[in-house]
Amino acid sequence: MGSPLRIGIVGVGKISEQYFASFPSLPGLELVAVADLDEARAATVAAEQGVEALTVDQLLVHPRIDAVLNLTIPAAHVEVGTRALEAGKHVYAEKPLALAPADAVDMLALAERNGLRVGSAPDTVLGTGIQTARQLLDSGRIGTAVGATAFWVSPGHELWHPAPQFYYQPGGGPLFDMGPYYLTALVTMLGPVVRVSGAVGRSDRERTVATGPNAGAPITVAVDTHVTATLEHASGVASSLTVSFDVWASRIPNIEVYGTEGTIAVPDPNGFSDPVAVWTKDEREWQTVEDSAGYVDAARGFGLADLARAIETDRPHRASGELAFHVLEIMDAIIRAGNEHRVIELDSTVERPKPVPFGLTPSTW
Repeated sequence: MGSPLRIGIVGVGKISEQYFASFPSLPGLELVAVADLDEARAATVAAEQGVEALTVDQLLVHPRIDAVLNLTIPAAHVEVGTRALEAGKHVYAEKPLALAPADAVDMLALAERNGLRVGSAPDTVLGTGIQTARQLLDSGRIGTAVGATAFWVSPGHELWHPAPQFYYQPGGGPLFDMGPYYLTALVTMLGPVVRVSGAVGRSDRERTVATGPNAGAPITVAVDTHVTATLEHASGVASSLTVSFDVWASRIPNIEVYGTEGTIAVPDPNGFSDPVAVWTKDEREWQTVEDSAGYVDAARGFGLADLARAIETDRPHRASGELAFHVLEIMDAIIRAGNEHRVIELDSTVERPKPVPFGLTPSTW
């Protein structure tokens, strides 16, 4: 393994804690500096991490930084990503890639012209959970795939997040916040989507912040809070997706893939390494299977480390901007299909990322 990719982080909110926890185990990455609009917070975090605190403007042009990890709010993803690319930096961003497909087109084109990489969360699909499910599917364990369901519901993030207002603004909601996990998993397992239909709704429930210094503050809802969609994959498989901030309780599993000879129970794609179960017509009972693919003990940051390794070995990275763009177009089409009561044909496509061989760890990949 060569020199590590030197990283600067823009945005040190709550999600950054999970990345900081991963960096010590990822030898392909070196954290150099952090920045935030709240410069006092950036200084505190920089001291905790033993790195430099910079302003956002300084970080984006810093000569020692090779790649920018963009952990800003969704509305700033394209602006910060574009400025980083203009400064010659690779970019890896939290999801979603942008608020709308049209917003991301020029950013991806800029990266391609300049020979730079764009990556995007979620990288949860690189762990042993989703990768093992994909390996079972690809090996024919349940025959030929015919359908799938994906399901995530909750009463809303305001019950636990101390500053949840942005979840109810464009770029948030259950679809743009949680949808990328489930849609990226579906595309990783079943391939790209060619058309979608959908139904969307927005409850009139009054929402307030439940925890932290803003407890009791009202939340303005500017997004759909319950979304259901039907997706047709290029492979001919039909899958469905439901995501919601309006459901208090449910027993429905996260993802199931149905085949001509059985069913795979896929673990929650918001995690990395939960176990996979399979039921087949020959065994006729649920069996938990051993891990057979995926990065071992993965966590947030592995997608960025995969990008760094891909640069070093001159191969495509898995959590790519192209994959994130296709997922973004799917989400945008679901909302339009629901509001316009019609089927939407997608313009983009993407190849399934290469599978992750089993047993790879940060020290061996």
